[in-house]
Amino acid sequence: MEITTVGIDLAKNVFQVHAISGTGEVLARRALRRAQVIPFFRKLAPCLVGMEACGTSHHWARELTALGHTVRLMPPAYVKPYVKRGKTDAADAEATCEAVTRPTMRFVPIKSVEQQAALALHRTRDLLVRQRTQLINMIRGLLAEFGIDIPKGITHALAFVRRAVAGGAHEVPDLAAKVIGALAEQAIEAQDRIRQLERDLLAWYRSNDLARRIATVPGVGLLGASALAATVTDPTQFRSGRQFAAWLGLTPLNNSSGGKERLGRISKMGDQYLRRLLVTGMTSLVRRNKYHPDAADPRVNALLARKPIRLVTVALANRAARAIWAIMVRGEIYRMPVLGSAAA
Repeated sequence: MEITTVGIDLAKNVFQVHAISGTGEVLARRALRRAQVIPFFRKLAPCLVGMEACGTSHHWARELTALGHTVRLMPPAYVKPYVKRGKTDAADAEATCEAVTRPTMRFVPIKSVEQQAALALHRTRDLLVRQRTQLINMIRGLLAEFGIDIPKGITHALAFVRRAVAGGAHEVPDLAAKVIGALAEQAIEAQDRIRQLERDLLAWYRSNDLARRIATVPGVGLLGASALAATVTDPTQFRSGRQFAAWLGLTPLNNSSGGKERLGRISKMGDQYLRRLLVTGMTSLVRRNKYHPDAADPRVNALLARKPIRLVTVALANRAARAIWAIMVRGEIYRMPVLGSAAA
């Protein structure tokens, strides 16, 4: 019999494979070393290969696709129900092989090398920003022990950090100044690397037409536009803008039963980084409305008059996600809706 479907459980060095025929008969159940994966699939006739969308999955999907196989990536949460009992690599591979054949299964589009390179810039920048925050918070805590209080804001903190590196922190004892100086040097180094990554992201953003079109949505800037363009491979997999917003975790949780509709807080499913960028961008939009009322959007002000500010920012992020989906599908730019009586 010929192998028609293969489920593979990915790992760093030892991969588990579960292969079946068109009738469901198990034809192969074995472990492969990393160097054996490509030779194993090169010997097979083109078949359906399923794997969980996890670390290195997009790389292996591209490699197996180049060999002529049809590769389908699935969210791990959707594969888990097919695990019969226990947690082993063999059970995971069997569950993957079963899940990939389900007609209602949802699949993750395979990312290109260019998309993953852009996302690497985003992930690295996010890590460095968190490290910079940790270093500055550590410096703040140490200085507080000597009665020195740095004003709020990254600008004030970095100004003091540079002064400390230059030896201008005379208020601190010499022994503590050495420690604070070492932390300050790391904070400045992290800041310089963040600036370089942002320049690289700006260059990628300028070369990507989709990212530039997404940035036309109010409240969506360089980071949000480039991250969305690099993450969303196939927007047509979503039937509507609402489904795209639900994928980002910006729609209410549905816990309805017995004909009673119960909607809770936003689900917070999907990519946490994308959701954070959208909500942060909408928070900036609300702040701009507050401090520049002459250029304020009356729809935002109408929402703020009725709802708490955090609820408004999430609602605006939901609306922005729907607009972004339309931009990606239709190939257009954002156009501000004409305000009418219904928008008041």
